[in-house]
Amino acid sequence: MPDKPSKNEEEYFARRDAELLRQQREAMRRTAAETERRAHHMKCPKCGYDLITGEWHGVQIDQCTHCHGIWFDKGEAESLLAHPSPNMITRVFRIVMRGVSGAKLPDP
Repeated sequence: MPDKPSKNEEEYFARRDAELLRQQREAMRRTAAETERRAHHMKCPKCGYDLITGEWHGVQIDQCTHCHGIWFDKGEAESLLAHPSPNMITRVFRIVMRGVSGAKLPDP
């Protein structure tokens, strides 16, 4: 006659199985979150193509290689607006346009 497991054994194995399931679910959630982040990192929010990064006086400017949209991270646009040069935004846009699209824009 097989030995019937005691109530303590059943509880122990039930708790252990529940903890293993919790750990597996958490690992799957972390993996899915990382995969999602990598799928969107440095991608254009408008069209999904790659972004390239340039630097102007310490400010990172991200521009799409497809639609040529310009994207700023938090505080970057404010940094450009606060720059002492009165035509800083115009100068930045001219340089970005030359770099990505090869457009020949006249200097002011």
